[in-house]
This record gives sequence, structure tokens and C-alpha cells, in this order.
Amino acid sequence: MSTEPAGTPEDQGQGDPTAVEGSKNILRVAVAGPFFEALDYLPPPRHDWEEPRPGTRLLVPLGQRRQVGILVGVAEESSYPRARLKAVEKVLDPNPLFSERDLRVLHWAATYYQQPLGEVLFAALPEPLRKPDPLPEPGQPGVRLTEAGWSLDPRALNRAPRQRALLEILRTAPAGMTWSNLRLRFGEAGPILRALRAKGLITEVQIQPSPADPLASDPAPGPTLTPEQEAAVTAVAATWGQFQAFLLDGITGSGKTEVYIRLAEAAIAQGNQVLILVPEIALTPQLKMRLQARLPGPIAVLHSGLSKQERLANWLAAARGSARLILGTRSAILAPIPRLGLILVDEEHDDSFKQQEGFRYSGRDLAVRRAQICGCPVVLGSATPSLESLRNAELGRYSRLRLTERASGAPLPELALLDIRNQPLVAGLAPPLRAEIAAELQAGNQILLFLNRRGYAPVLICHRCGWVGECAHCDARLTVHLAAQRLWCHHCGWSSALPERCPVCASLDLRMLGRGTERLEDNLAKLFPAARIARLDRDSTRRQGALEQVLEAARRGEIQILLGTQMLAKGHDLPGVTLVGILELDQALYAADFRAAERAAQLIIQVAGRAGRADRPGRVLLQTRHPDHPLLQLLLRGGYSDFARAALAERAAAELPPFSHLALMRTEAPTAGEALAFLQQARTLGEQLRPEPSPVLLLGPVPAPLERRAGRHRAQLLIQGAKRPLLQRFLQDWLPEVRAIRCSRRLRWSLDVDPRDLM
Repeated sequence: MSTEPAGTPEDQGQGDPTAVEGSKNILRVAVAGPFFEALDYLPPPRHDWEEPRPGTRLLVPLGQRRQVGILVGVAEESSYPRARLKAVEKVLDPNPLFSERDLRVLHWAATYYQQPLGEVLFAALPEPLRKPDPLPEPGQPGVRLTEAGWSLDPRALNRAPRQRALLEILRTAPAGMTWSNLRLRFGEAGPILRALRAKGLITEVQIQPSPADPLASDPAPGPTLTPEQEAAVTAVAATWGQFQAFLLDGITGSGKTEVYIRLAEAAIAQGNQVLILVPEIALTPQLKMRLQARLPGPIAVLHSGLSKQERLANWLAAARGSARLILGTRSAILAPIPRLGLILVDEEHDDSFKQQEGFRYSGRDLAVRRAQICGCPVVLGSATPSLESLRNAELGRYSRLRLTERASGAPLPELALLDIRNQPLVAGLAPPLRAEIAAELQAGNQILLFLNRRGYAPVLICHRCGWVGECAHCDARLTVHLAAQRLWCHHCGWSSALPERCPVCASLDLRMLGRGTERLEDNLAKLFPAARIARLDRDSTRRQGALEQVLEAARRGEIQILLGTQMLAKGHDLPGVTLVGILELDQALYAADFRAAERAAQLIIQVAGRAGRADRPGRVLLQTRHPDHPLLQLLLRGGYSDFARAALAERAAAELPPFSHLALMRTEAPTAGEALAFLQQARTLGEQLRPEPSPVLLLGPVPAPLERRAGRHRAQLLIQGAKRPLLQRFLQDWLPEVRAIRCSRRLRWSLDVDPRDLM
């Protein structure tokens, strides 16, 4: 990180004689880089001068380079001599991309998370806008047939049936079809589109939204709301035009999504835009289809799985106000939305809302702050609310709305512990679970098996000499991926070919210990050969659209056994599932992280909630070697609410979040000594700043739990504050001192405010 103060003459060079003469304005410009304040520039040359407004992109000189910056303010004076300042070269946008409210939100985020302002602003921009290119015309990227495509006899593609099918779909749209609509009608079509483009049959185009789109103009009616749903909608609707945070605490299957839809419908009817955040990309296709069928107007989807051009078009649709509803993952909270009237955060407890690299922010927490600045309601929904949100509800900061019954009237599934001590396991399944699977298959029902470990086996060991396959770059064991015939590190991504012999003693007796989803799938196929089985994990769903295809097949009843990782636990409606089996969750009960019990309880309840959502009752069997564990007993007797009360009491006694506040400083260096020495210097500086007695504690430094990752040694220093403002004040005083520490260029450090992962 740079120790040079932002806005110095060394950064900006000498004065520019072409700048506007007589103008007293100094333009304050944020650029991507380690600058914690905006840089000062003179206005652009007179022939290019049109008074730019904050939020506009500018092309500015920076050292020997030219770089895109964002105007964040105008001042009358600079702290540096005017003759030493350079001029802006060009104004890139006719109108600001960010409004004054957008800039307030992003500036608050930069201050709270202790990040350079430019890094935060550029994290909010889609990649193409980080370059000095003009804004594209309004529209959505898509494809249409060329003249050759229209004139081609479809029989010419008889030997390529999928190409022919896609061509027939495009014939129904003379003006072309957007990528998103094409995916809805055809599924993933990347290779087929490339083949048709190579033949000159299609071309890429920008497609204007059509008001005659039946999905937009003829919404389907929704179901009758339950009294609890109606009360929740009424409570939120009473706060239109003002800030209020709501915690929608609804059991699985209670119809939280229907509440979101009714609220979005009401907000859109008032001319507002609505932002819906979900924790995972995999949840967007199913939710988008449901929203399109019910709500008027175009929907903009924002997540990292889109192409650059598709993401840019959707971002601009949100920024220009043409998209009435914006659906996205955590990064969507950074997008400009000029008429924002409602924010909805689904599965608010999910750790995926926390960005773990670069600009480390919480999408959920930033949603609450953005709603406060914009003066609109925000709804945080979950069947297993985070302890932080429950504490905010206790303190009256959030209004708590309860949905205690399933919308379908179906009862909650029965949760039972299955003690597997001294039981003969086959494919990791105890005899009672195998018997219940067979019975459910016989009855024509569906089964979901949850195993939160991908790959074939977590360990490869030599039975002769004891060699274990370990990552060359991390303190971690390699996972066997049998289908790919490789050993894979799930921490750094390094992989190697699966050896035939032990690399130490050359023995052929290599054994795969433990079980991942790939091995479970293989075992189940042998145990239940007549059943159709589908596996859902990161490996099986890499191809775009693969997850949606499997889930849709499951809803049609074409799959009897679904197995997978926590990807299956998040919000999917699988009405045919009557039995859920949870395997090998014991390790989560004893993890070192103080949030481990909370995460385990949330995972159990969320996975269990997939069962019995329709007219057939559900049952959940949790295999364990620790049936007397307090967490499991609490869940069994009183559900998540009883667990949460007990967990909050424990956190209060230990003075852990949400009863205190944390920041985590991490270092990475070629040696452990360098990493720890830097943090020790940082701690010494912090101790000198703290009053005695101090409400801020510095704990460490210590090696990270996973000390070596990707070939670098990692250490960390934990900062704990009794009150959030006191912690923030300490960080603002301390970090400039830390940045001034002279250290090797080989060392990297970062600060994570409100960390969710202490690894």
C-alpha cells in the first residue's frame, strides 16, 4: 500500500497551460489506487468545458499515465499550489453516472470499511466503464438472424438439431432476442451461438425493450396471502417514502418470496425502483422467472456470472431508471438506482453477502445504510436470521415481522437424530436411513441427501508408508476428484494428476479415505440402481444453466435422489422431496470459529426446510456421532428460535459480536517471520494510541488458522471494540500510522471490518 499522501504534486505533475483561464474551481477526482482522498485537478481545456457534475467520469493524467477518474466534488482552493496541478483532459459522460445520494453511500462505505475512495467507486462500475470509452446506447445485448440466416433452409441443419432448434427460436423474433430471453427459452447456448456466428447466420445487436412484451404487460395473479403475510406487507407499505428496517423472520416455506413480490409490486406501482439481493448467482434464474411472470416492466440482473456486455447493459438500465426491478448478488448494492424505493435482502444471514477480497464490504449491512440515506424501507428476510439481526430487532432498530406457518398449510418436517455410533455404514448411510430411502423411492417420492464436501474423497493416503497427498503451496490436504483423475486443493486451486503409485515408496496401495459428493453419487448408483440420481455441487454445475436444468428436472419428478453441498440449502422449492438426510455434519459442531455453531444451526434448518413443502409430510434424519450435543438438542426441542436465544446469551457473556465489534488485519509474506513482524509493529503503534483503560483491544498477532496458502505465510491481528464508533475512531487514527511502516514490497496486508471469516 502506498504511503504517499493523496493529491501530492508528485502524483499529479506540473500545471497545464491549456486549463480554463480565470476559473477558480478545483475538481476533486477519485481514481482507482491507494489514494484515501480525492486528487485535485484543474478544469479541462476551454473548448471541452461543460460544467461537469459530481458522479461524472473524467479522463485525467496520473503520473505518466492517463486514467479514468470520477468527479466527487468541487472546491475553491487546493492544499497544493495551483501551478503544480494538472488539468482534466476530457469529460467522458454528458450526465453523471452516480447521483449525490449514490456518492454519499459509496463515500460512507469507503470510510466505514477503511478503503480508498477510488477503489470503492470503481468497484461500483462495470468493467467497460473503467476505460475511457463512451457510454453505449440504451438497450440489451442480444442476437438476431442475418440475411443468410433468414434465407437458409432449416433442413440444411438436420445433422445439427440444436443449431436448427435455436435458429427456429430466433425466427420468432425478427428484431432479435436478448441473451437473457434466449437463455430462458433455450438454456445455455454459448457453443451453438458461436457455431451459428461462424457460419454467418446470426449477428450481435442491441435490442430495445418492447412494451408489448407479454411478460411485462400481462402479469399473472398471485395466491391469496395468509394473515401473517398480509400483516407483513401492510407493515412495510406503511413506511413508503421513509427509512425503516424490517426483519422478516419466516420459517422455511412460509412464503417470504410472495411477500417480496407484493411489496415490489406496490413500490413499482408508485413509480419506484426495487432492488432484490440474493446470496448466490444460482438463485437468480428461478427467482427472475417468478418475478417476470408477476411484475410489470423490465428486470435488470446484476452478478458476476454475466458477460461484460450483458452486465453493462443491465447496470445502465438500472442507472437510467428503465429497469423497474434490479435483481442481483451483493455487488448490486453498489449500482446507481435513481428512483430506489425499496430494498429486499433474501437469506440475509448468508455469509456470501460479505465480500472477502479487495473492497471487503457486507452487502446486507450496506443495504441497510443505503436505505437510510435514500429514505426507503429495507426488508431482511430469513428462516434463520443472523444473531446480529436478531439483536438489532431486540434493540428496536429493526421491526420484526414473523411468519410462523407454511403458506401451503403443510406442517414443518419432523427432525430426528440418527446415532450412527457402532452402526454399519454403507456408502456413509446408516441402516435406518437406507431403509427410509428405499421406502420413499417405493412410494414415488423424492429424497435429498446433504453432504457439504465436494470431490470423491478428502484424503489420499499410502497404506504402506503413510504418505498423504498434501498441497505444495498450502497447509492443506488435497481432495481426490476421481472423474477428472486429479488431486485438487480447495484453498488455492492447485492441482496435480492422480498418482498411480506412492511418490515416496512406489507402493500401489493408495487408498481414498472419507467421502465427498462425487463418491456418494457413485455409491448411491450401486445401492439404488433403478433411481435417477443428480449431484449438485460446484463441480457438477460449472456449465452455465446446469443448475437450473437439474432443479427443473427435479420439479418435474424426473429425478428421485438429489445430493449435493450447501448449494441445495438456499431457497430452492422442491415440492416432491419428502425425506432429507444430513450426512457428516459433526465436524461443524466443533470448529474453532465462534460463529461455527450459528452456521451449523442455520445449515441444518435450511436443509431440513427442503422437505415436506407440498401436500406430503416431510422427515429429516441427521446422522451424528454426538446425539447429546447441546446445539442438536436445542434444535430438536425448540427449533432455531431456542438455539438463537441461547447463542445470544453465550455471545453476551463472552463479549463477542453482536455485543462487541471486530476488525481483522491480515498479512501475507514469503516467510512467517515477515508476516508476524509487520503485525507486531502495527500492534505497537496501536498500543501507543490507545488510552488506558481502553475500550479497544488488540489481540495477537498470531499465525492464521490456515497458516500457509498459495505459497505465502499468513498471520493476523484482531481488533475488538466495545462500541462501533470507538472502534471506527481508533481505526481512523491508527491506519495512517500503519501505512507509514516501511516493509518489504513482497508483503501484503489488508483490513477487514466486521469480518465473517477468521481463517
